[in-house]
Amino acid sequence: MVGVSNLTSKKSLKNIMTILSKLGRCILEAEVTNVSTHGLWVLVGDKEFFLPYEQFPWFKDKTINDITKVEIFGEDHLYWENLDMDLSLEIIEHPERFPLQARI
Repeated sequence: MVGVSNLTSKKSLKNIMTILSKLGRCILEAEVTNVSTHGLWVLVGDKEFFLPYEQFPWFKDKTINDITKVEIFGEDHLYWENLDMDLSLEIIEHPERFPLQARI
């Protein structure tokens, strides 16, 4: 019986590890790497995105502190706490798919 309980505990451990790996938090990080008169660049993981002010006007007249305080939620959303704004990476990559924009 020792062999059976040992096998059962190995299966249980594998199941627990599988569940924990699915529940683990996202380890991607987001960082604003540059701000210019034309827009800002955000690095997410190993990919950099450019957000031009023409398509993302909410950032244009904000402080550097407000713009650079960005966090990633899940695997595909960025959140600027000081601006109370979030954007999905899909919107950032393909703004043409989302023509409705809030006006300042």
